Parts: sequence; structure tokens; C-alpha cells
Amino acid sequence: MRKIVLTALTFLCFYSLYAQVKPIKKPTGTTRIIVTKEKLVQIKTDMGTIIVKLYDSTPLHRDNFIKLVKQGFYDSLLFHRVIQDFMIQGGDPVSKNADSTVQLGNGEAPGDMIPAEFKNNLIHKKGALAMARTDNPAKASSNCQFYIVQGKPVDDNFLNQVECNARQTNPGFFYTDAERKIYKTIGGTPFLDQSYTVFGEIVSGLDVVNKIAAVAKDQNDRPLKNIRMKMRLLN
Repeated sequence: MRKIVLTALTFLCFYSLYAQVKPIKKPTGTTRIIVTKEKLVQIKTDMGTIIVKLYDSTPLHRDNFIKLVKQGFYDSLLFHRVIQDFMIQGGDPVSKNADSTVQLGNGEAPGDMIPAEFKNNLIHKKGALAMARTDNPAKASSNCQFYIVQGKPVDDNFLNQVECNARQTNPGFFYTDAERKIYKTIGGTPFLDQSYTVFGEIVSGLDVVNKIAAVAKDQNDRPLKNIRMKMRLLN
């Protein structure tokens, strides 16, 4: 099945803007603060540069993405599916040499799917980095295809509906006031929360996402002009 982001209302979440801070007790009983430095990845495209940070709280997705970046796996692949006010998707290895008649979205890297790593505090706000997936019962992620959320602002009624649906599988799920403010002012795609794994976010280049999402495309949402990517680790 195609590794795509489903557009039906299947509901999920995203937040976390800062490096994680963890108190660690020394044997003497004193406390010190350990700050983790999240990995940064540069995504160069034909329309500009995007920089994303990868969350330490989703280590399976983080490490898989870093591995592929180091291998050069993503270099020259396309953003093959773009939808205005929704998201831009890429990472299908078939896209590297595909002509305009090839339907993309089925390719994957060698290896297994990535187990879901849903976190209540990682929501699909605008700029969220997440993995696409097939319609599999475990909601495991593609091992290579990703998307970046564009989305749009939503209201409290919509968020209440999302919460209600998400609680069917995660009874403890709810949006904090801060997360609701993000969705109502910045926007995103909250209906994907708790269904797709968010594992990072944009730290610069949101304007590039907006430009890519707005390009002319065909009936399969593939840009009429190829938009290629090249990635490298920054730290």
C-alpha cells in the first residue's frame, strides 16, 4: 500500500520546543542538570533550505532518520506529494529517477517499518516533522517516507472532536491550553495526532514549506516541476 499521509479524520498530537532537561542525582545527594542537544538536519531543496531538529523522545524514528541521512539516502529524492494547507511529503526512493508518468508513494528503504512512538506532548502543529505510513493496525511508520505539516488554524470545537476520538485509543489524551493556542493561532493538522508519529520540527525554513505546498501539481498531488532534496547533519 502507498506510504501516504491519510487525509481522512483519524486523530493525533505535537508540542516540545526546547532541549530536554533532566535532573540527575549524584551519589552525594546533590542534583545537577543535564541538557540534551537535539540533532539538527539541513534539507536543501530547489526552493530553499529547511532545518529540522529531531526529538530525543522518539529515538527509533530519530536514529532511523539519522542513519538514512548519513547514507545519503534522501539525496536527489523528490517531494512527491504536496497539498496546500495540509503537508508536503517526500522520501520515496523510487522518486529519484521516476518520470512524470510514474505514480509515487510505494517505495521504502531496506528493512522493517518503524514501531509507532506516539507522545501526548508531540502534536502536528505547523512545521511538525512526521513519518508517513500504510493503513496497518499497529500504525507503524514507513522506514523512509516523511512529511512536514503545513496545516491551518482550527477552532476549539474541532479540537474537542479530535480529543474525543483520540481518547478511544488513548484515554488519557488531552490538549493543554498552550497546545490549543498553537493550533488556533499557528495551525496544523490535529486530526493526525495519535495516528502518525511526530519526531521533529522545523527550526527554520517554514516559508520554504509554504512555497512548496503552493506549487502547481497533477491529479496525484505531484508537483509538475520536480522538487529535489539533499540532506546533511549539522551537529
